[in-house]
Amino acid sequence: MISVDGLTVEFGGTTLFKNISFAINEKDRIALMGKNGAGKSTLLKILAGEREPSAGRVSAPKDTVIAYLPQHLMTEDNRTVFEETAQAFAHIHQMQSEIEDINAQLATRTDYESEEYYELIERVSTLSEKFYSIEQVNYEAEVEKILLGLGFKRHDFQRSTSEFSGGWRMRIELAKILLQSPDLILLDEPTNHLDIESIQWLEDFLITSAKAVMVISHDRAFVDNITTRTIEVTMGRIYDYKVNYTKYLELRQERRDQQQKQFEEQQKMIADNKEFIERFKGTYSKTNQVQSRVRMLEKLEIVEVDEEDTSALRLKFPPSPRAGSYPVILEGVSKQYDEHLVFTEASLTIKRGERVAFVGRNGEGKSTLVKCIMGETDFGGSLTVGHNVQIGYFAQNQASMLDEELTVFQTIDDVAKGDIRTKIKDILGAFMFSGDNISKKVKVLSGGERTRLAMIKLLLEPVNLLILDEPTNHLDIKTKDILKSALKDYDGTLILVSHDRDFLDGLAEKVYEFGNQRVKEHLGDIHSFLAKKKMDNLREIERLTARN
Repeated sequence: MISVDGLTVEFGGTTLFKNISFAINEKDRIALMGKNGAGKSTLLKILAGEREPSAGRVSAPKDTVIAYLPQHLMTEDNRTVFEETAQAFAHIHQMQSEIEDINAQLATRTDYESEEYYELIERVSTLSEKFYSIEQVNYEAEVEKILLGLGFKRHDFQRSTSEFSGGWRMRIELAKILLQSPDLILLDEPTNHLDIESIQWLEDFLITSAKAVMVISHDRAFVDNITTRTIEVTMGRIYDYKVNYTKYLELRQERRDQQQKQFEEQQKMIADNKEFIERFKGTYSKTNQVQSRVRMLEKLEIVEVDEEDTSALRLKFPPSPRAGSYPVILEGVSKQYDEHLVFTEASLTIKRGERVAFVGRNGEGKSTLVKCIMGETDFGGSLTVGHNVQIGYFAQNQASMLDEELTVFQTIDDVAKGDIRTKIKDILGAFMFSGDNISKKVKVLSGGERTRLAMIKLLLEPVNLLILDEPTNHLDIKTKDILKSALKDYDGTLILVSHDRDFLDGLAEKVYEFGNQRVKEHLGDIHSFLAKKKMDNLREIERLTARN
């Protein structure tokens, strides 16, 4: 369907990738993988037509529609949520308007033999054929269905888009893309601003309704659930696997092991030949053999071993200071902003050493309850933070709280204690800070870089209650694995606010669900919670069916 031929991208004297080729076919579900800086987002922009390659080309049949959702949007508009989302159908309305305009002209013109008249007839015929071939859909119903699926409430539909945060505006752009029914959907980190229910809805939509999809995502569960093919960008080339992400990891390790073996065998052969050359280079009877081996070594292509996985680095939290038996107790806690009730009568008890997850749709009060625990907002009811509880808190805006005048290295050096100080560069490297980057001042870092730096800082502080609010939004899969491993070994109490199911798996032993102005306790891990929720939904459907 879409063909990529001999693509090369160079900038600043660096070759990002060279002479890569592949095809994207209908119903392909492709995960685009590779470490940060490998060129994944650049490749997506080239496919979307937003960037030109240094060489090579992307070709597609005429009228192919490619829709692209970037990581960061810079949109400004004054429409309502519903009006902006309905722009997905603007091209159809324009087509209808043009047909009506041409028909009006044809009804009044009398130059039936002129070239212009024939051109109008040809144009209206082409447009009409195209217009009537589009399935008749109830546009308003489609807009409503998509917006509700992505987490909007009905009362949001008539609110101005300017009232919404970047994450919700991202959802509006995603809604417009899905409504266009494109031939290829390109998604760059689509789950960063979605809650678990919206991610599950998006998965179902992409699996059942989308044509071809290519996605960059650090959400392993999302990638595994929707993709059947993995293209890895590494060291300037690509490897194409017809499997999902988890299977790709196994095959990649096999490939690397094989490369390593070939490399070692080749190095031994080179060493043996060099030794032969050195020993016999002055021997007349061996002159031809020596020259033959010299020529062979000059022409030899050295086996390359793909970049090593750096996720073996293990981070350990400092030992937790001893705290009371119950770090957090809530009894009948309620919170509202003016007339808006966020939640009411929330009661929960978190024991020392317990690991809990706060989950639910965005806007249901997860972060608000964390702010109540932190004493950052007022509330009704009783909330007790236990004896000697020392809280480490990672907020979604944690990055903005860093000292902008310090360098990356100084920021971590200021909090590192003991033996860990000898590993600061390794830790920074694991979180994608290396070389000159560690000397940069915080004020010049991007939002994602600041988030990663704030996370490292928190990892090194001795606390006994750790509260992490969406900690994985700007972390790649390798970095998330390092953080998750550290959290598994953490001996304090843990509260996780997250929509990342793979990250929560194995960390949370109890789930608190936020929704309908209530906080509901679910015993068991994230898998049992999700299994129960799906069952509940099926029962709801059965009850509705029984009534009809």
